[in-house]
Amino acid sequence: MHTDLITRARSSRIARGTAVLAGAALLSGLVVSAPAAAAPAVRQQSSATTAADRQDTATEQHNACIVRTLLTQTFTDPASRSSRQLAARLVSSTAVTHGAGTATGPKGLLSQFSADRTRVPGAQAVIKHLAADGDLVAVHWQIAPDPRDERRGDAAVDLFRLQHGRVVEHWSLEQSIPTGTPASGNTNTMFSDLYRPARPTSAPTERREERNRILAVSAYDTLFRDHDASILDRAFDPAYLQHNSVAPNGTAALKQLFGSGAQFPAQQSVISLSDGDIVWTFSQAVGAKPGDPLLAADLFRVDGGLIREHWDVVPTN
Repeated sequence: MHTDLITRARSSRIARGTAVLAGAALLSGLVVSAPAAAAPAVRQQSSATTAADRQDTATEQHNACIVRTLLTQTFTDPASRSSRQLAARLVSSTAVTHGAGTATGPKGLLSQFSADRTRVPGAQAVIKHLAADGDLVAVHWQIAPDPRDERRGDAAVDLFRLQHGRVVEHWSLEQSIPTGTPASGNTNTMFSDLYRPARPTSAPTERREERNRILAVSAYDTLFRDHDASILDRAFDPAYLQHNSVAPNGTAALKQLFGSGAQFPAQQSVISLSDGDIVWTFSQAVGAKPGDPLLAADLFRVDGGLIREHWDVVPTN
């Protein structure tokens, strides 16, 4: 886990959604309707990072450093000469920034950052988790008016794809942090790390990370694409820790939801990565067109072959 401060705001503030949406968001932030703004084509996992790529630890660490440098040194003043020069080195001239209009390359990325700064002058983003896997780097952060307070501002996940040391693709998802006392009774925040293993464990190997990725993606798709709730007894800790504020900890609420007969649109993971003991999935509706936006970002902590903890960011209208 990383905890760095970078100055950033967002171009839009997104409400949490209705009670129906909240119920469906118990695990992954399942949404009934997609966000209004369409994004360029999403690269499906089948044509993405290969197994060999995922074993290249040195490149992954280099990619993570590139993204961290880009964030920390351009958000403060995206319009500055130094930011433009740095972005020109680290962002491909044809890079696509999804959802940021028609601009490509460094200009597209810096334009989004400038809009963010205009939206909330002086706001800071606090990095909570950062992961690199193959050609992908993902960042989970809080857009915070006060970095000491995890219950204000927005939650965000940004995803970058890199080739030959340069960003070639970028997605950003965000939602407002719910206020008030969670209906679930959970007192933890959208960002806190709570899971503690029963005994000390070593850092996962690259092979273990890949097995964790396959387990979490399969569990996600089995539950939300196939609507097969039996996966909750096979892949989840019955008392797993939930950071979605409307959902209580544990699998009981999900079992009740899927056993209620409620009908939810099928969605599935289309991009995923694994680093350390956390797996990240990015989902779309089943049958979504290439230009449709991502619906949600989900983070799953996997330990001992079970999902132990979950965070999400779910853009809604």
